This record gives sequence, structure tokens and C-alpha cells, in this order.
Amino acid sequence: MTIRSWDIFCTVVDNFGDIGVCWRLARQLAQEHGHAVRLWVDDFHSFARLAPELAPDAPAQRVAGVEIRPWQPGADAPFTPEDDFVPHDVVIEAFACDLPTALLQRMAAAPRKPVWINLEYLSAEAWVSDHHRMMSPHPRLPLVKHFFFPGFAHDTGGLLRESMLGAQRKAFLSSPAAQAALWHRLGVRPLAHALRVSLFAYANSALPALLAHWRDGAEPVQCLMPQGLAAQQAAQWLGTSAEPGTQAQRGNLSLHIVPFVRQELFDELLWACDVNFVRGEDSLVRAHWAARPLVWHIYPQDDDAHHAKLDAWLARLARTGMPADTMAAMTAFCRAWNGYGTERDIPRAWADFRAQIPALATGIDRWQRQLQHLGDLAANLVAFSENQVE
Repeated sequence: MTIRSWDIFCTVVDNFGDIGVCWRLARQLAQEHGHAVRLWVDDFHSFARLAPELAPDAPAQRVAGVEIRPWQPGADAPFTPEDDFVPHDVVIEAFACDLPTALLQRMAAAPRKPVWINLEYLSAEAWVSDHHRMMSPHPRLPLVKHFFFPGFAHDTGGLLRESMLGAQRKAFLSSPAAQAALWHRLGVRPLAHALRVSLFAYANSALPALLAHWRDGAEPVQCLMPQGLAAQQAAQWLGTSAEPGTQAQRGNLSLHIVPFVRQELFDELLWACDVNFVRGEDSLVRAHWAARPLVWHIYPQDDDAHHAKLDAWLARLARTGMPADTMAAMTAFCRAWNGYGTERDIPRAWADFRAQIPALATGIDRWQRQLQHLGDLAANLVAFSENQVE
């Protein structure tokens, strides 16, 4: 039976990580597949940073073809929509956000029980393929949860990628007017002969060492930092404001704090830069599709558990045909950026990484073309869900 409607439940973690993925998925299901989508979010104010049309204080609304409603996560949380509420064909529990028992009871009593999916976090680790599409029956209700993993390999759900993304990137890169419009919106004058870097990261003890190296280096570097944790840290290092529009010149470093932009404009920023530092999940995926050299600041975890995830991602990249010396430089800098060593490792690691940027650009472009063969996550979710309907 054909799937036509979706309920996506999301909690806003780390301000933007989880909602970034869920908002992109919801829009794609509505706009490309023509499905009815209800997106349930627990923090409208943070969500509005990604979707400026959203009214943070409105109880329910429609944006970009998606119905948006508030909810409270947790098994014991209240869930009291209208009395005739019926769950949609698919219910997505994004990142194990713990659905209320009252909702699960509605799902169990529905005339046709919805497909129930726990959309998991992105990881390149080998175990993901073994757990993708695993089933977990509810202990009391006649419901079965399916675990669905995004990923970089076959036997995973692939990555979110809109059908027109490649054409949009090509059109942007071939249009001086579109590029000029981006710089105008950001309030930045691009420097013609500088290495252009976007830097979106968590607070990072390695950041001051990198900024100092760029300041004292022989090459002009123009660094664009979306407002956030890393921008606040950079502003403290500069002795300036962290507000958007702040610009500072220190030696050969030109640093700009730019506004936090909607997802579509963030793609353009990635396309327009020579190197992209990204954090979390959604911006990492977008950096792959930008086909530019990238550096991932993975979310720090206790006992350095995140190091295994970073190394698994680097190992995937190494198997794409990247030259050994290029891969060595990529690995060394990504590890230094993620705290494997000390800040003293940053200057040498950056110098080696910088020398490999042309080869990295070729290698990342080749990898993103390979990743397209996995199919995109939204379409893979649709196909999987249709196969579960009785």
C-alpha cells in the first residue's frame, strides 16, 4: 500500500543538530514526494533560527508545506491533540526522542497501525549496516519499531539529498550575480586572493592556535564564522563583539562573524568557500554535497567515544581512492582539530592539510559522487515504509 503521510517527532538537541535533520527531511517529503507531513518540535524558538517564517509563539502552523506542531517528549509527557487525531501512515521517532505513551496508544488503536521508525544518528562505523532496519516489538502494545540508520555504505539508509541539489550548486557557481547576492546578505566583501574558509564548530581548544597560525602565516585567509559557540570563542580571542557583522583583520587573517542563516543559504556558503569546517550531522552531510575539502568537528563525548566515530569516517574516505599522502594529511588535521593531541600540533597539521587541498577537492568530489549511488535518505525511507505496510 502506498505511503502518503508522516508524523516526525523531534527534540531540539544542542540547539540545532536534530532539528536541522528533521526539518530538511520534512520539507523533502512534502515538496518532492507530495506527502502530508506533521513535524512535532519541542523548541520553536531554536527552530525559528533555521526557518525564519516560523512564528515561535504560535501553537500550530504551516511552513514550506509542512504542518508544524508543539509537543513534549518523554513517555509520561502529556499528548492531547484533538479527539479525532489519527496518526499518519508513518511515525518517525527521531534520534530516540521517547514518544509519550498516550501517542503509542493512539498508534496501536489506529484503523491501520502506522509504520514506526526510530531514525538514528549518522555514523560511518561498520556495525551500522548490521543494525539497519532491525525490528523491536513493543513489550505491551501491538506495535513494532524499526531502526533506520543514515550512512555512508550499502545496507544503510544513505544521506539526505534533494533531487535538484546538484543543479542548484552548478547554477550558483556559474552565476556571479548569485554569488554577489550571497556576499551582500552576509555583509562580506570577498577577498580575491585569499583562501576562503567557512568555520562552523563547537567551542574548540584548538581554535585559538589555528587562528594565530592563520594570522602569522604567509597566506591571506578569509574566515567566515556563523554566529554560535565557535564565533563567541573567536570574538574573545580577537577582543571584539561576537555579533553578526563583526569584522577584524589580524595579520593575514581576515575574520568575519556572519549571521546564522537558513539551511538553503548555508549550502551557498559552503559552495562559495575553499575549505569548510562543519560540526554535527546536518552540516557534515551538506559539506559532502558541496564537494569541497572539509573538516569535521564531531560532537565531543565522554571518554573520547567520539574518536571512534571520527576514525570510522576517515577510514571510509580512505577507501575511496584518496592518495596516501593526502589521506595522511587529512587524518592528522582532523584528529588535531578534534583534540587527539595538543594545540601545538595545529600549525604543522594545518600546513600539511593546506598543501593537500587541491587533491582533497578532487577526492571529496569523487566520494560525494559515489555516495549518490546509495540513494537519498528520504526516498529510501519511503521505499522501506511502503514495504512494511500490510
